[in-house]
Amino acid sequence: MNISIETKEKDQLITVNISGEIDAYTAPKLRESLFQLAEKKESVIIINLSGVTYMDSTGLGVFVGVFKNIRSNNGKLKLLGLSSRLMRLFEITGLSTIMDISGQIEGEVS
Repeated sequence: MNISIETKEKDQLITVNISGEIDAYTAPKLRESLFQLAEKKESVIIINLSGVTYMDSTGLGVFVGVFKNIRSNNGKLKLLGLSSRLMRLFEITGLSTIMDISGQIEGEVS
């Protein structure tokens, strides 16, 4: 089980591409990477999850914590590229109603 996290920063805009599996084994690495970014004041963090093949409740917990951190620092979080399976996880938990989530990546034609 592996996870790849690629980050690009330009001013207040931060893009993160995540691929692999997010579970109890990989969540600590993801949490560490994302929480550092979430500490930046008034940043906009866009996370592309199109490369994520699996996520469990541990991963959801990471995103809830990151979301709270970003909001407390007057920032914004957007999740993109969720598969139907990942989207369903966020819908079941009600997170899709409070987070900015999209199954599509902008510019993508469906």
